[in-house]
This record gives sequence, C-alpha cells and structure tokens, in this order.
Amino acid sequence: MSTSPTKISKLRTKLRTRGILVLFAAVLATSGILRLGPITAAFAEDLTKLLSDTSADTSAEFPAPKPQDVAVVLAALQEREAALEEREKKLAHRHEALRLAEDRVTSKLEELTEAEETLAATMAMARTAAADDLSHLTILYENMKPKQAIPLFAAMDPEFAAGFIAQMKPLPAAQIMAGLDPQISYAISVVLAGRNAAVPTQ
Repeated sequence: MSTSPTKISKLRTKLRTRGILVLFAAVLATSGILRLGPITAAFAEDLTKLLSDTSADTSAEFPAPKPQDVAVVLAALQEREAALEEREKKLAHRHEALRLAEDRVTSKLEELTEAEETLAATMAMARTAAADDLSHLTILYENMKPKQAIPLFAAMDPEFAAGFIAQMKPLPAAQIMAGLDPQISYAISVVLAGRNAAVPTQ
C-alpha cells in the first residue's frame, strides 16, 4: 500500500510540532528548577537564621540557672522541710498532752461520780437510820405512861414534838397533849395544822 506525499508531509509537520513542544516544555522545566534552586537555598538560609535568632532570644530571656542559685533554692527548700517537721513534732506533743489531760479529767469525773454515789448512799442510809430512830422513839413514847411522857414533850421544841405527836397513835397523843401546858399544846397544834395545810388537796 503506497503512501501519498501529502500525508507524509503532514506527518512530518505534526512530528516536528510535537518535538518543538516537548523541547519548549523541557526548557521551561529546566528554567523553573534553576529559578527554584536559589529560592530554596535562600529559604533554608532564612529559616536557619530565624531558628538561631529565636534560640538566642530565648536564651537571653530565660538564662540558664547558675549553680549557686540552685544551691540557694535547695537550701531554702531544706530549711522549709525542717521547719515543717519541727512544727509537726510540736503538734504531736501537744496532741499527746491534750490526750493525757483528757484522760486525767475523765478519771477525775469518774472518781467524783463514784464519790457522789457513795455520798448519796450514805445520806440515804442516814435518812433511813434517822427515820428508824424516830419510829423507835415514837413507839417508846407511845408505850410510856402519860405522866412520864408529858415532861419530855414539854421540854421539846414545838416543831420537834409535833413530829412525834403526828406519828403516834391517837389515844397516847391525846393524853400527852391534854397533860401539857395549854400554850405548849397550842404551839404544837399550830405546827400540826401548818403541816396539814401544806399538803396538796388535788
């Protein structure tokens, strides 16, 4: 199959055009690389300088601590720790002293409570003994003859005598009251009436 000269000519023109375009693209790429090379180098140099300046500024603003400064801080911290330990010891001693004082107070309160109970029991026994003694005396006066009991009641204080008269049986009490001096009988009667008046009626 034969190819016409016209087709061959068009094909050559097309290949030549493509070659020129490829060559032009290569030139542009080479030019771009050559242009970017100095820019990249300059950017890297500026970045290095910026980092160096920042490091210098940071060092100037926050200088590294000196060894003597570190020693001063450590000494201050140790002194603070020692003061705290001393304070903790004092608080522990105070707490122990308070505990001992509380124990002593509790012991004293227990002793006082025991003494109070003992005193109350003693007073109760005394009251019982006194009541028993009065009961025995009352029975004794009841069994005495009126002539023997009247002089004794006449010598008593009216309030004291009224206490016996109130506890005695009616017949012996009436005989004693009748044999006493009228003024003494009246005084005893007043005391008895006053005691009865003090008793609540409701």
